[in-house]
Amino acid sequence: MGCNSEWEAAGGVSGGAAPGPMLLPRWEMRLYGLLAVGSHLYGFYEAHQVSQKYEAVLDRRFGLEPGTLFRGLKKDPIDFEWSYWIEWGKERILWLLAGHLLVSQVSRLLVEKYKPWCLMVYGMAACWLLLGIKGFAVILLHAVISFAVAQFRLSLLTWLSSLILLSTLRIPAVEEAKRKWYDTENEYYLLLFTLSVRGLFCTSFSLEYCWHGPAQKSSHSFLWMLAYVFYYPTFHNGPLMNFDEFSKQMRRQETFSLKTNLGILIVGIIRIIFWWCLAELMIHLMYIHALYSSVPPLEAASYWALGGLALAQVLFFYVKYLVLYGIPALLLQMDGLKPPPLPCCVSLMHSFTKMWRGECVCDKMYTKVGLYPALYKLSRASPEVLTLGYIAFWSAGLLSAVVPLSSHCLKIVRDDDKKTNSSKDDRYIYVPMGGSQSSPLGMLFSTGLTFAFVSYWHGGQSYLWYWGVLNWLGVIVENGIKRILSISLIQDLIERFFFPRIRRRLHAVLASVSTSMLILSNLIFLGGNHVGKIYWNRIFMEGKFIFMCFLDNRAFPVLPWVG
Repeated sequence: MGCNSEWEAAGGVSGGAAPGPMLLPRWEMRLYGLLAVGSHLYGFYEAHQVSQKYEAVLDRRFGLEPGTLFRGLKKDPIDFEWSYWIEWGKERILWLLAGHLLVSQVSRLLVEKYKPWCLMVYGMAACWLLLGIKGFAVILLHAVISFAVAQFRLSLLTWLSSLILLSTLRIPAVEEAKRKWYDTENEYYLLLFTLSVRGLFCTSFSLEYCWHGPAQKSSHSFLWMLAYVFYYPTFHNGPLMNFDEFSKQMRRQETFSLKTNLGILIVGIIRIIFWWCLAELMIHLMYIHALYSSVPPLEAASYWALGGLALAQVLFFYVKYLVLYGIPALLLQMDGLKPPPLPCCVSLMHSFTKMWRGECVCDKMYTKVGLYPALYKLSRASPEVLTLGYIAFWSAGLLSAVVPLSSHCLKIVRDDDKKTNSSKDDRYIYVPMGGSQSSPLGMLFSTGLTFAFVSYWHGGQSYLWYWGVLNWLGVIVENGIKRILSISLIQDLIERFFFPRIRRRLHAVLASVSTSMLILSNLIFLGGNHVGKIYWNRIFMEGKFIFMCFLDNRAFPVLPWVG
C-alpha cells in the first residue's frame, strides 16, 4: 500500500484537502505522555532533594527567608525580579493600578469619548507620584525627543535616536546623577526599568509615525503619543503593545457592561492569585536561584537533579510572567482593549523559530500541488517530541538505548513574513532589513540584527550576547533545514522511503536537538555564563550526549561555558 493509501487509512483525505496529522498507536502516545509527566515529576523531586541537602549551606550564604504563605518551609529570595516587583506591588503599584481601574470604569461609563485623555492624565499623575518630578521630566523628555526626530519620517534616524536614548541609561555619570534623586536603590531601579520599557513604546510610536502619511496626522499626534506612553498598566514593566493596535482599540467605542466587566475581573484575579501561589510554592520547595548562584552543588548534582532544576528554573520564569503580565493584561481587558497573548508554557516549546514567533499552537494549513498535505501541517508540540527532548537532556547517554523515536511528521514551513501567526512587531527590525524574503545572507543579517538589539536592550552583558548568538544560530539552522527539506528531490525521497509514522518518529531526533539547545540557551539567559558552562560540561560532555554524534566539539571553543 502506498503513502497516499496509508494516509487515507489514517483518516486523511486525498485530493488536496488538508487532513490531520498522522497519529501514532494509542498505546505509544500514552507511553510518551506518561514518560513526559513522569520525567517532570521525578526531576522536580530530585531538585527538591538537592535543595534540602544543601539548605543549611544556602541559608548561611544567602539567607533563606522563613515561609509566610507556606509555613514550615523556607523561601528562596534570590530571584531579584520576583522579589522586586512583589515588594513594589504591595507598597504602591497595586494601589495605583486599582486607581487606574476606577478611573477607567468611570470614564467608560460616563465619558467614553474622553477615556484616552482621562487615562493619560491619571498615568502622568501616577508617574509623578511614584518617580517624582525629575523622573517624570526625564520620561517626558524622552517622549519629546522621539516625537521631534519622528518628524523627519526616517526610520533609520528614529532607530539611531532610540539607541542613543537607550545608551544614556548606561553612562556612569548620568546613573550617579539619577541615583541622587532618590533615597533608595529600589527607587532608582524603578526609574531605570520604566525608562527602558518606555523607550520601546516611544520607538513603536515613532516608527508608525514614519510609515503613515500626512492624512493620518491627527491619529499620530503628540497627544496620542502621550496617551500611549503614559498608559499606566503597561508603564513600568510592559507588556509591549504596538501603537497602531493601542490607538485603534482606544478609539473603538463598545457597549459597556458593568456586570460583564465584574465577571472578567473576578475570574482574572482568581487566576492571578493561583499563578502567584504556584510561583511561591516553587521557590519554597526548590531553592532554584540560590543553587544556581552556588557552583559546588550544581557540579555535584545528578543528571536528574540538573534536569529538574533546569525545568524548574524556566517554568518559574514562565509562571512569574503569567503574574507580572497577567495583571496588566487583566486591566487592558477591563479598559476594553485586547491584551497581547500571555507567555507560552515553555514545556510546549521545541523550536527556536516558534518560540520567537510566539507560537504555542498553530493550526494554519499549507497546501501545495503534488505534495502530501501532511508535510504542510503545522501542529502543536506532541508529547513524543517533548518526551524525547527532556529525557535526552536529563539522561544523556541513555537516549540512544532506551528512548523510542517518535515525533511530528516532517513538516515544510513556508517562512512567510506576512503569516497571520507571526509576530506583529517583527516588522520593526526583521522585515525592514529584508527578513525571509531577502537572500540567505540578508536573512542572516536581519535575524542577527534583531537578536543584537534584544541582547543590547536587556543590558548588553556578555552572557546576553552568548544567549543571543545561540538563539540566532538555532533559528538559522532550523530555517536552513526547512529550506533543504523544501527541495523537490528531498521531498520525493522522504515520501518514497518513509511512511508518515516513520517520519514522525525520525523528526523526534531533530526536535530533541532543538529542545535541548533551547533549554541550554534559556539557562544562560536566566543563570549566566557559569550555569551554561556547568550544564554544557555535565550534560553534553561528561554525559556523552548523543548529540555529539551530530555536533563538532571544535566549533565551540570560543564559548565561555566550554571547559
